[in-house]
This record gives sequence, C-alpha cells and structure tokens, in this order.
Amino acid sequence: MNMEQMLKQAQKLQAEIGKIQEGLARERVEGVAGGGMVKVAATGQGEIVGISIEREVIDPEEKEMLEDLLLAAINDASRKSKELAQSRLGRFGAGLGVPGLG
Repeated sequence: MNMEQMLKQAQKLQAEIGKIQEGLARERVEGVAGGGMVKVAATGQGEIVGISIEREVIDPEEKEMLEDLLLAAINDASRKSKELAQSRLGRFGAGLGVPGLG
C-alpha cells in the first residue's frame, strides 16, 4: 500500500471514529443502586448528566447510606459507559494496538 492510500485510509478511519464518538455523546446509560432507589445517568463518553434519588432514601440520619448508594450508582453508570464505548470503538483498537480498545 502506498503512502497516499494509507493516508486516505487513516482519514476515513478518523472520520468513522469521530462519528462514533459523537454518537456516544448522545447515548445514555443508567447506573442504579438500592434496587433502583438511586439512579445516575451518563453519556457513552462517561459524562454524568443526571441523578435521581427517591424520597425514601433521603434521611439525614442515614447520610452514609445515601452516599454509598450514590457512589454505587455512579460506579455502575461509569462501568456501563465504558462497556458501551468499548462495544462501539473496540473494533478499531483491536487492529491498532491501542490500549483499552482491543
């Protein structure tokens, strides 16, 4: 393959990855904890975009429990976001030797 073909292929690949990343920014995942009492929404790029807490778990005497539920829901959303990105971008990294994309 000559240099011009390689450059065109790289540009095409870059454009495809850009489109996928734009799509990931629009996609949403939801992390949950406490049987759905705490929910955290994130984009496919890992940005937290929403938190929902049921009234039943808002108790000043149980501050630590709510903190634990929030942390669990955030971690769940983060994990799901990474899985979504991996499922969309994994095929590109597998052949490129890019860590985390294989």
